[in-house]
Amino acid sequence: MTLPALAIVTAYLGVIAVLSAYGLHRLYIARLYRRWRDHPPSPRDLAQLPHVTVQLPIFNERNVVERLVDAACRLDWPAQRLEVQVLDDSLDATTDLARALASKWRARGIDITVIHRTDRTGYKAGALEAGARCAKGQLLAVFDADFVPPPQFLRRAVPYFDGFGPGPHQIGMVQARWGHLNEQANLLTRLSAVLLDGHFVVEHTARHRSGRFFNFNGTAGIWRKDCIVDAGGWQHDTLTEDLDLSYRAQLQGWQFVFLRDDVVPAELPADMRAFKLQQHRWAKGTMQTARKLLPRILHSTQPWRVKLEATIHLTSNLAYPLVLLLGVLLPLAVAARGHGDLSQVLFFDLPTFIMATCSVAIFYALAEHDAHPGRWLTRLWRIPLTMSLGIGMAVNQTRAVVEGIFGTDVTFLRTPKAGDQPTHSDRLAIGWTPVVELSLALYYAVAIVWCLWQGFWSSLPFMLLFGFGFAYVGAASLTQALSELGPKLRHPGKRPRDIQPASAAGGRVA
Repeated sequence: MTLPALAIVTAYLGVIAVLSAYGLHRLYIARLYRRWRDHPPSPRDLAQLPHVTVQLPIFNERNVVERLVDAACRLDWPAQRLEVQVLDDSLDATTDLARALASKWRARGIDITVIHRTDRTGYKAGALEAGARCAKGQLLAVFDADFVPPPQFLRRAVPYFDGFGPGPHQIGMVQARWGHLNEQANLLTRLSAVLLDGHFVVEHTARHRSGRFFNFNGTAGIWRKDCIVDAGGWQHDTLTEDLDLSYRAQLQGWQFVFLRDDVVPAELPADMRAFKLQQHRWAKGTMQTARKLLPRILHSTQPWRVKLEATIHLTSNLAYPLVLLLGVLLPLAVAARGHGDLSQVLFFDLPTFIMATCSVAIFYALAEHDAHPGRWLTRLWRIPLTMSLGIGMAVNQTRAVVEGIFGTDVTFLRTPKAGDQPTHSDRLAIGWTPVVELSLALYYAVAIVWCLWQGFWSSLPFMLLFGFGFAYVGAASLTQALSELGPKLRHPGKRPRDIQPASAAGGRVA
């Protein structure tokens, strides 16, 4: 083997080794889940029902605001103990719609107000903080614009808090699982549903029930107001204010509860642009939170198992640059080592298959089995495609990781939502990532043909996973960008409404 070939193979093995560690962690989480999944939290008998404030943070959500407000006002809770706050930072007709809806529900006896801010400092975090200051409730339930809380949500979730009289309390937040309103819309929604099922059903359940930290997901949950205050309030120096507050609260000693079997349906991003925006925001914000809180976590008095899991959780997006590097190295490593013999196949390919592929497949199969009992076998075909989608997102997410670690910008790009109507919001350019993704797809097309010609059959499954992922994400992004080119050309210089620079209003758009 030549020196360049040896260097390529060594780098390839190094990346595989680190990614295998992430794969082993997924297996560990799956093992924790299997151990603790039959130990659900127990609700309490409340002596009296607390006052609950339902907070609905919205920004230019005219497509879904009516659905959201109607669902919040239909929650089954005594009217004298229920308050609904529409925290409206909108710049369009959403504000008028929200005020008309509030007037309608006030006439029906619901205590509902629209809080429209002109100073939008902090954006969603700022809106939640402003609402909390004047909220009547001891508990604050938060629902984003694309969620539809079922009528029984408060009746099912509130009893998990530990009382509301004087004295110390332990439970600071209760989080429900996300459901999927539009899962069957297209291939992307089907695959992103698998990603969310894995996160909620397996990860959240395992972390919560085994005593590790887990996080509020920004919506479909209820906070005790005292917990928010004690943890330092909503802060807007990261893109994931929910993750940031969650870790600060748990470091203060507050406990959280996750309700695996209580589902709040929500709208999934139905096009690649919206999906990329959402995933980029989450990855960048998580790295910002890691940069902000990891030193505090590691110097805390928490047990080592809590510190270790928190570290892995907050740095998990570092796997994306490694996946991207692996994507470049894989064809080169196959070419460098040549045909090889059985021992080389067992040394190179089998560990890769078990650690980096089987571990992920087992993780998601377990989630699908428990999230959709009776139907999970018909959903297994989604798992390899979901893994491929994750690979294809590596370019987008690597950019997010770099920005989160080294950047200071906290400009928030909202995820467009369609609701039951056509999407009206202006579109942003997809950017340069499709060029890289499609270049990698072409790279893999050539590599796959070469492997077929050379008879390198053992490497083909991995080649196909990478090739399909880059091709799917890149083609979907480019197709959407081209479809949006016409309106951009017809309205040159028009400023998109879905983005505002951080310098214009304090840093975020909710």
